[in-house]
Amino acid sequence: MEHDADPSRDDRHLSEPFSDHPEHALSIDDQTARELAPILRNARGLAPATKSQKARRQVLARVSGWRARYDEWKIAAEDRIAALDLAPDLAENIGSRRWFRGLGTMVLLGAIALAFWPSMAPLEARSAMPGGEDIRDEFRSQMIMPLALGGDSGRRMGPTEAVIPLASAPERPQIERIATLAPGDSFASMLRRAGVSARDIGEVSAMIGNAMPLGEIEPGTQVDLVLGRRPDSQSPRPLDALKFRARFDLELEFTRQAADAITGEGGTLSLARNVIRVDDTPLRVRGKVGASLYRSMRAAGVPASAVQDFLRTVDEQIDMDREVRASDEFDIIIAYRRAATGERQAGRLLYAGIDRDGEARTQLMRWGEDGKFYEASGVGEQRRGLVAPVPGSISSRYGMRRHPILGYRRMHSGMDFRARHGTPIVAVTDGRVQSAGRAGGCGIAVKLDHGGGLQTRYCHMSRMAVRRGQQVKRGQVIGYVGSTGLSTGPHLHYEMYRRGRAINPASVDFVTRAVLSGTELIDFRRQLIKLKQVEPGAALEDLEPLETETDEPLREIEKIALAQRRARAN
Repeated sequence: MEHDADPSRDDRHLSEPFSDHPEHALSIDDQTARELAPILRNARGLAPATKSQKARRQVLARVSGWRARYDEWKIAAEDRIAALDLAPDLAENIGSRRWFRGLGTMVLLGAIALAFWPSMAPLEARSAMPGGEDIRDEFRSQMIMPLALGGDSGRRMGPTEAVIPLASAPERPQIERIATLAPGDSFASMLRRAGVSARDIGEVSAMIGNAMPLGEIEPGTQVDLVLGRRPDSQSPRPLDALKFRARFDLELEFTRQAADAITGEGGTLSLARNVIRVDDTPLRVRGKVGASLYRSMRAAGVPASAVQDFLRTVDEQIDMDREVRASDEFDIIIAYRRAATGERQAGRLLYAGIDRDGEARTQLMRWGEDGKFYEASGVGEQRRGLVAPVPGSISSRYGMRRHPILGYRRMHSGMDFRARHGTPIVAVTDGRVQSAGRAGGCGIAVKLDHGGGLQTRYCHMSRMAVRRGQQVKRGQVIGYVGSTGLSTGPHLHYEMYRRGRAINPASVDFVTRAVLSGTELIDFRRQLIKLKQVEPGAALEDLEPLETETDEPLREIEKIALAQRRARAN
């Protein structure tokens, strides 16, 4: 039986049983009230239930029944879904039916997630200004665009209803364009993209070929084009003018002659060769070495490429870290060309020197067709020791050892370098490829002849980068590390021979030298004296224009100034 009575409420009624009716009030002490409280609670529980209590009990019984039925349904649903096994562990029983069922569940859930994935497209907002084709055309005509890309900002207004379209709009009488010869492109392809007709391209190419080879036109050359009026809408525009700098000392200009007034036929193209006066005085720069030779030379105005050639050339002759002081002076002379039109062109290094206390300590000058540097005494390039063929440590040295494959002791006639497969192999010094190809247990090998009875061989290559009879320079790549022949893994086997007999490469610190003699030595010293007479910075001055190169001024004040300059020059 339920007891709906509240004990606190019963205690209150015992302590104050007749608080609402003072006339019936009784005085009961606390001890008596505590003794009567259990009796009254039991009596209340045995009393018949009221209507409100019955209704409340019915509602609680009904809710409890629904809750029990929901719990039973939930447990049954869990059992059914667990029996289906829709999401098994995909790391177990790969390839089974249970695994493919789990894979299908994962793909289905992923597809549902992608289907409801929110769009990342920007939201469209209504423009604050009124729209329409007329308004857009009006704004389009006022857009700021580059003139080089065909923009006409501020030159026209957008069409309105008052504008009457023409049946055929007139063409521009001429179109001016600038074309640039890209690396690997041909002169004809460049003109074709610029809109020049095939007939004009053939005519221009033939006339340029008579003046100079087309292959000598350097990439990056800009060509100024003028295309004329075409006779009809289906014909290409004729080439009216073409002008470009073909060489540093030559400018080619094509112009089309006026059409015949009687026959009306178009004129032909004519070529004008404008030879530009060029001065070839070399550029000489001197200065203090300072804390950094590179920075000092760059601060003095020497081009970066010439500085690198200077450092490379001098470093092969002396030890720059130990033998060059901050108080020393550098002396560099490079090929230099000045055009009468103002252009300048720096060439290759001609002379490299280091002076100390006013005396030349190191003097190197380029000489001969091969472009080698020689000392002032006529001695050629001097190398400070060997160049490592690969950037790796030595794993096996020259001498007797147990062969890793054959299993017995025999002479190891070279040095083995540790290197990964495909590492570039370089020549230790200048030479000529004596042989290149398969060489038995040596695998793919390259043998170089360095002159003076010295040869080097590089074995176990994966592939070669040179061919027989080819001349190679010091540090040039001749092949790549591999494991061909009798080899247990990728490495380089390096050998050296003197007059056909194998020697220890570590014991040789040879120097590549070439000595001039006779009339060649005399010519060399004359050229050296001539270069040393060049004044530092003399090539940086502008060329004085000749009378034929000066345009006659139009204003009287300019004519007076020109006459004064000529008088001072005379």
